[in-house]
Amino acid sequence: MDNLIDEACDILNEETSALYLGSEIAETDVLDPLQFYREYVSKNLPVVIRGGCADWPAVKKWNSEYFRQTILEKKVTVAVTPNGYADGIAEDYNGLEYFVMPYEMEMTMEQFLNCLEEKRDNFIPYIQRQNSNLTEDFAELMPDVKPDVPFASEAFNKKPDAVNFWMGDSRAVTSMHKDPYENIYCVIDGSKEFILIPPTDLPYVPYRRYPQAEFKRAGDKWNMVPVSGGIKITDEDDDIGNEDCGLPWICVDPLNPNYIKYPEFRKAHVYKVRVNKGDCLYLPSLWFHHVRQSHGCIAVNYWYDMDFDIKYCYFKMLEKLCVKY
Repeated sequence: MDNLIDEACDILNEETSALYLGSEIAETDVLDPLQFYREYVSKNLPVVIRGGCADWPAVKKWNSEYFRQTILEKKVTVAVTPNGYADGIAEDYNGLEYFVMPYEMEMTMEQFLNCLEEKRDNFIPYIQRQNSNLTEDFAELMPDVKPDVPFASEAFNKKPDAVNFWMGDSRAVTSMHKDPYENIYCVIDGSKEFILIPPTDLPYVPYRRYPQAEFKRAGDKWNMVPVSGGIKITDEDDDIGNEDCGLPWICVDPLNPNYIKYPEFRKAHVYKVRVNKGDCLYLPSLWFHHVRQSHGCIAVNYWYDMDFDIKYCYFKMLEKLCVKY
């Protein structure tokens, strides 16, 4: 049975290469709702809209100096880590691997901007609270952007569930994951570097289950405090099939993949794209993505709830066949 599944996955890989995926991520500078839906949403394909938000007031105004003049005393929630991975895999002093959540601090915008400038060792700040924080925490900035993305709202026939504000250190990295949202990602200042992998490559994206922990800071020292008991992950002791052993997370680093340990990852279609100031990226639901950024990069993204249609049903079937999670 396993051989049949492997053969079926290889056929899927061959067919998507020939019929579905291109050699690079598409780009355009004009996109109307019907074109957007026909060429990208219905096909679950990403596209970069160059200059898609270039005429927004935020693109002309927002930067560190502007925030120092306008929201200096504002209290913000900041994710802080010693390694730059706010939600990712880290190893403790005993060689135990965990999925680690960031230490959250409340500080003023002035303190946050000072942290960005200072680039302190082992203290990497990132505003990344994903609770529609632009509308909830930065409401005074909303007039500088749009409450939704008109061409996307018309194509999806709905308004966004959340509008998020992102600003951070160049050392802050978003580890590879996927989201159940249609994502319109708009870069306001700086640039973002995306690594993208289509959901049809799920068979070649390795997962493991990790116990969870949180970064805690006491003075200048960091600790990883387990939320659940740690396990030492080895090639012989892979507990991915055990639902009680932790959180499933991608265990390969796309920046430096270990092909000896994860040879199947060679078959994945790995795309790289830079999204610059004033550009937008449509990131379809269920696409795997890894993100880096320039220092002090500012971005706004709009999450539209995905349709749980036949595409989702096929993806769940693929998960089960590949024994993912």
